[in-house]
Parts: sequence; C-alpha cells; structure tokens
Amino acid sequence: MRVLHVCSELYPLLKTGGLADVIGALPFAQKEIGIDARIVLPAYPAIMTGIPNTVIVHEFDNFAGHIVLRYGEYNGVGIYLIDAPHLYAREGNPYYGENYQDYADNYKRFALLGWVGAELATGLDSWWRAEVVHAHDWHAGLVSAYLAHKGRPAKSIFTIHNLAYQGNFSAHHLYEIGLPSEMFNINGLELHGQISYLKSGLYYSDKVTAVSPTYAKEITTPEFGYGLEGLLTTLTQQGKLFGVLNGVDETIWHPNNDPYIQDHYKLKFMTKKRHNKQKLQSYFNLPQQAEALLFVMVTRLTEQKGVDLLIESAEEIVKQGGQLIILGSGAAELEQSIDELATRYPENIAVRIGYDEALSHLIIAGGDVILVPSRFEPCGLTQLYGLKYGTLPLVRATGGLADTVVNSTSENIKSRTATGFVFDEATSEALSQAIGNAFTLWQKQRLWFSVRTVAMEQDFSWKIAAENYKQLYQ
Repeated sequence: MRVLHVCSELYPLLKTGGLADVIGALPFAQKEIGIDARIVLPAYPAIMTGIPNTVIVHEFDNFAGHIVLRYGEYNGVGIYLIDAPHLYAREGNPYYGENYQDYADNYKRFALLGWVGAELATGLDSWWRAEVVHAHDWHAGLVSAYLAHKGRPAKSIFTIHNLAYQGNFSAHHLYEIGLPSEMFNINGLELHGQISYLKSGLYYSDKVTAVSPTYAKEITTPEFGYGLEGLLTTLTQQGKLFGVLNGVDETIWHPNNDPYIQDHYKLKFMTKKRHNKQKLQSYFNLPQQAEALLFVMVTRLTEQKGVDLLIESAEEIVKQGGQLIILGSGAAELEQSIDELATRYPENIAVRIGYDEALSHLIIAGGDVILVPSRFEPCGLTQLYGLKYGTLPLVRATGGLADTVVNSTSENIKSRTATGFVFDEATSEALSQAIGNAFTLWQKQRLWFSVRTVAMEQDFSWKIAAENYKQLYQ
C-alpha cells in the first residue's frame, strides 16, 4: 500500500510542536509493518540541510510560480521536497516572521503543499503514485479539495492535531490557488466568509481522525469545536471520524537508551533515576534532597496548557516542601509570573525560559511528577513520556490526557490500573487538590513504587498507532 503523508514539520529537522514528533515517527513505524510510506514537505532551509542528497523528480510552473520537486531519503523513508525558495527559504519558524506576524503569503505556501500532495496521486512522480494521501493539520488541508476537484484519484485521510488552528484566508484567493468557485460554500471550503484549509480537510476527506479517542468526542461539542462542531458531529454520524492515539518513539524516548541522558535506567533497575534527579536539582541550583517531591513541567507557556492554574497553585508545592522545575516559553505575562515565583521561592522553584531538547529529557528523567494541567489537549506527548520514564503524570481529564492516565484512587491502586493523578475542573483549586494527592501517595513509598511500575508497563508504541491507521487505510 502506497501512502503519502502531507505535512509541514519533521522531527528532528524542524519542530514547532507535537506534529513534528508524529511525522518523525509514524511513517517510519508504518514502513516497519510493510506500508510503503513517503512524506512530502516544503523545502525549508532546515529540511534541505537535513536531507542534502536529493534528485530532481519534476520541474513545473503553476499558480505558485516555478517549482522544483526533489526526492531524497531520511532514515530509510522517502521524502519529497517542494523546492520553491520564493515561498519557503525563510529561516526559523515556518509560519511567521520575527515579529510573530503570520506570513502574508501563507495561503499560497500551503495551497502549494496541498496541490503537490494531490498531484503525487496522479503521476507527478512517474515512478511512484500514492494510493492513500494522509494530510496533517490545516497546512495540508487543501489536499483533499484538490483530490475532489480531480475526481478523487486516491483515497484521503485528514488528521486533526489541533482544531484551534484552522488556516482561514480571504475568499478572493480562491482563483489564485486554482480551485473552482463552486467549492466556496457552506458544503465546501467556506467558513464564516473565508476559505478554511482545515475545513477543507474535514469536508472533502474520505476519513478524518483526531489524535485521541476522547478528543474525537470533545470536538463535536461547542466548547472544543471552534465553530466546526456541527460538521464534526455529522462526520461522527456518518462513521467518518475516528480517534487514533499518538505513540512514543522509543528510539528517542526511553530511559534505557535515551541519547540525551547519561544515567540510563529501566523497570527493575531504577537506581539511576535518582542520579538524574540529583543532576537536575544541581543544574537548577535546588537543594539536592532525594526526599523532596519534584514536580516538573515542559511546555509552551500558554493558558491552553493550564500554566496560569499552576502559577496559582504553586504555593501548595512550596508549602509541603516540594520542588518545581519549569522549562518553556510563550506568553510574556506567564513568563514573568513564573520568573517571579522562582525569585520568591529560590529553594523550591526553578525556571528556564526557552526550549532545550537535551534539558527536556533530563527534566523528564529526573522528575517525580510531570504536570500537564491543560484546558484542552488533543493527545499530549509529555504525559506519555512521563509514563515511560516513571515520572507520574498529573493531568486534567481532557483529550488524550483522559485516555492515557488513570487516577491513583485506592481502588485503582489496588486493581493495579493507577498510573498518575487526574483532576476534572480547570481550576487552581482542583489542581491544588491533585497536587495534595501526589504528596499523600509520596508519603507511602511502597504504593508510589507500585503505581510507578504500572505506569512504566504501559505500551503506547507507534507500532500500535501504525496498525490502527493501516486498518483505516484498508
């Protein structure tokens, strides 16, 4: 089966969020179970540098100008690169410039991505033709519209990684990107008078997936649907919307072979986890106390991630003699607030504004509890990393967090299903209560180790996700 993934990021070459992690793992896991999976990406500078040996497959002119389609391989998976320097040769973030303003030509940059994705199902590469085109998030949303316009030469699947980002553009661009005016209506591309690239993916694809079963249900409600809940409810009723949980790439995220940490450990050989904790405390100049319950958080600093709830609840950690380490960047006022917390409680709280891949691995390996108090979370990966590393996740019951973490109630501990701490309401009171529950369990070390063992036994490998997608493709 020939499957083409159409997307805008690829870990580790270019990453702005979890989408890159998915594309850096799923096609490779699919290859291992016999699917002929390939990827098409814009030829951003970072991608071109990471995949230097390419051959030219095709040169052409279309609505986006002169385009060169290149082909190379990355870790054994075929990669098509859309080489259009006038659109993609921009350093840094692929979506916006230095002033955080979206590029004015994003409508054209990502229409081209969709157009090429569709053309690779109709012979743009004379040696290989996609049978299933799997588009990811709004950047690739027009793929299925172009396929529909061409009479559906291939089957299409669209995966929602985050419904909040929709790729909405002015209607007058429609003619410029080569789609007919009859597609611009409520039963098509139109959303609130604009072209919606995300809605295109939802409306024209044969199947739609969300990155967790709970998120697939949540997005059919007004709270999580961003104005598309009606269409998503219809897709559910038609049997077209599914939830497929993301996985963990164990070549990168496993405490026994993690390339970023020196002190490796695994279930039944946990001594070195303590070493990681000591190194982490030392790195952040916190007292090296093995008995202090160490909470960690690696995140974008936004209200979506519940960072404001943690700021209001942080004193609960201090009061009980715990420690808190935060790595991330985002909203300026949240950065300032957590900096102030670290200044006020230098013995208990430490912060690093920014992102550091190696440090994030040490944080997850060295922590005792990983905090993911999100208001919404399509899938979430950090809680999965926490489970793998025996760093118990403390999460809000939403999206993929609800699907992957089981609360440590006495019944769940007894039945050996508990894997972390879960709270329901997006309030600082509910988060504080869950933090208190973590301290209570920490006092009973034998039970703590029992929950940690169950957490580390969980299997969220990409092989499972790859098999689930294979069934959908078939």
